[in-house]
Amino acid sequence: MLFRPPPVGNDQTRRDVESMLDWKTIWVWTLLLAASPVPPICAGQTLAPVHALADDAQSSGGGHATASSTQKPGGDDDQLTMFPHSETAPWFVAGQANIIFQAHPSFHSPYEGTNSFHGAGEYKTSLLGTLYLGYQLGRGVRGETPTWSERYNTDFIADFESSGGRGLSQALGLAGFTNLDVVRNPNLGSAPYVARVQVHQTIGFTNEMTEVDRGPLSLATEAPVRRLELRLGKMSLPDVLDINDVLSDSHMQFTNWTVDNNGAWDYAADTRGYTYAGVIEYQDRNWGARYVLAAMPVVANGIDLDWAFSRASGQNWEFELRHGWLPKREGTQRVLAYVNHAHMGDYRESVTRYVEGIDPTPNIHNTEQYGAVKYGFDYNVEQQVTEHLRAGGRFGWNEGQHESFAYTEVDQTVLLGADYDGAQWGRKNDKVGVAFVSNAIKKDHQNYLANGGLGFILGDGRLTYGRETIEESYYNAHAWRGLYFALGLSHINNPGYNRDRGPVWVPSVRCHVEF
Repeated sequence: MLFRPPPVGNDQTRRDVESMLDWKTIWVWTLLLAASPVPPICAGQTLAPVHALADDAQSSGGGHATASSTQKPGGDDDQLTMFPHSETAPWFVAGQANIIFQAHPSFHSPYEGTNSFHGAGEYKTSLLGTLYLGYQLGRGVRGETPTWSERYNTDFIADFESSGGRGLSQALGLAGFTNLDVVRNPNLGSAPYVARVQVHQTIGFTNEMTEVDRGPLSLATEAPVRRLELRLGKMSLPDVLDINDVLSDSHMQFTNWTVDNNGAWDYAADTRGYTYAGVIEYQDRNWGARYVLAAMPVVANGIDLDWAFSRASGQNWEFELRHGWLPKREGTQRVLAYVNHAHMGDYRESVTRYVEGIDPTPNIHNTEQYGAVKYGFDYNVEQQVTEHLRAGGRFGWNEGQHESFAYTEVDQTVLLGADYDGAQWGRKNDKVGVAFVSNAIKKDHQNYLANGGLGFILGDGRLTYGRETIEESYYNAHAWRGLYFALGLSHINNPGYNRDRGPVWVPSVRCHVEF
């Protein structure tokens, strides 16, 4: 099938161009960062690249803001940010810009509904910019014995973000959408907003210290081996939960929503992927445990949060074991469970009302009520296979009867992926990755869509059900200092769980800059 871009005079194209013009706010931040003073690097000081996932600009989603392993400064091939970051200063300033171009040719589409992935060829570009700010209270020089401030570290964190451009088909029609940076509601615009603002407190239970990566969410370079960590404020839940080093970074790895996050984890978030939450985390030598209480949106995928925690909240529990499946190879396993209380609807009741002639089509909004409960769990594993090869996977499940409310329309998911670094061909900071994910929805959810119901992502008007399966691959090349370019390709079978439509090929080009 030939790719047919929309005509130049198309209203949608004009709106996309206008949105691109709004990106000037991000470049203003870029210039400010470039002009900001950076302390000189001392001998032996390391650089800490910041791989921020902007949460999804929800996108529904969230992304994880992560810091990769630090590397000693050398040539441009070793410097992974445009400017060096101090490891000793109490303050932290960094930034990133992520540009993703995606397209797809026309594909088999005998019918379309309100929330369908468009069968005609199209292309879209997104741009996400983030400014990371932090201050570490009482940072001092490390001595033989940890100081009080090192055992009881306090960080103040504030991140600002701007999201411009649009996603293919307005980010509709795919449970596993192809671009995690896309804001599902383009009416929010690209004006900068506060992405994160929080206090991070560490309480150490021992003088034994371990090295940790300094990054946008934690400013310490060392932490007690046994410790309690507390966070309070605005954040994205994937910042602290369901992290996977192979499958969590949409700016350096995969871009699909259900690869970078567990699609069946309907985590508390507003439209952009953020919420206000409290986190209690305990870390020991080889294991850790977390509990998170977060605010739910007022309506499904809405921008406003419900502050009445007695009637609406998202509760999450995660256990982490830093022991893999292969002997003498590093690995981590995580088990996560969640329970959401919100003003949610019921797919089964919505179809019953339709069958009884009460509603002309199933309408989830007519069955929404306070006290509705949605729950599920997630298994997450990452495993070092060889010196250069890593593998990861996730399995997720939720009860599927109640409305998909915050992330995406997935009730069960299976994901396998791997990446391989480029050291074998002299490009140690390059990486190639492949992933396969298969998503599903339960019978009540299927019946709702088959009878013409609309979710906040899906709705072809009818449905011949089949699992939505996605293969994604990428090659990410480190061009110079903090500049990266990536080529990607996705194949989607049964888009929106509909065997009548597709398959779809989606190539992509990504440019990422770390400041």
